[in-house]
Amino acid sequence: MLTLNNIEVVYDSVILVLRGISLTAQAGRITTLLGANGAGKTTTLKAISGLLHAERGEVTKGSVELDGQRLDRLPAHEVVRRGIVQVFEGRRVFVNLSVEENLIAGAHIKTDLRHVRDGIARAYEQFPLLKERRHQRAGYLSGGEQQMLAIARALMSDPRVILLDEPSLGLAPRIVEEIFGVIRRLKETSDLAVVLVEQNATLALDIADHGYVMENGRIVLEGAAESLARNSDIQEFYLGLNEEGARKSYRDHKQYKRRKRWLS
Repeated sequence: MLTLNNIEVVYDSVILVLRGISLTAQAGRITTLLGANGAGKTTTLKAISGLLHAERGEVTKGSVELDGQRLDRLPAHEVVRRGIVQVFEGRRVFVNLSVEENLIAGAHIKTDLRHVRDGIARAYEQFPLLKERRHQRAGYLSGGEQQMLAIARALMSDPRVILLDEPSLGLAPRIVEEIFGVIRRLKETSDLAVVLVEQNATLALDIADHGYVMENGRIVLEGAAESLARNSDIQEFYLGLNEEGARKSYRDHKQYKRRKRWLS
């Protein structure tokens, strides 16, 4: 189990971004983080993966733990060795390397070449399209293919936890459906814990088991994904539905900041 215990994150020793975040993510389940831009979702992922240090950020209070072992004091490469990987927003594949070379890069912590070959074989089984493109430069792949490659590359280290940051960003609806099908299969076929940050709340709650809603660096609501999807505030502010189930206008959405009913 991945656990965040009341963590605070500060950048440049001055800017307080996360204000006491606590959450858990369990093996074989998908946990989603919802919230508007700037709520602290990506910072939460970086606090888990150890990437805060590269951006002059640090966990100043609380702890990040995997099965009781503390992670927040470790450098990012050691967090990977402990079993946590992050797939970034915007994919960020190595554009000048081939598909297969990208996969090999994802297995950098592996010392047994047999394990690397087995990982590549599993990646091609999960993503047949990548096998067809294996000698092609990653920079020439479509956005959806690059997202598949980014996920496959992350899986090459045999992680216990995978952090997915906005996997639907910039992709066509048909490709988004395919990517989310891949994420669903990861849950169904492994004991992997998936932490999903996603602006498309409808997709996220449909695929997730449990969800947390973030606002201004805090958790303001949590619960089973099915329950959150039925919550009237979530429907209104994130799914764009009013109490009668009709779509709300953008002007009505702007009332969100003034209302915040769950904080009252």
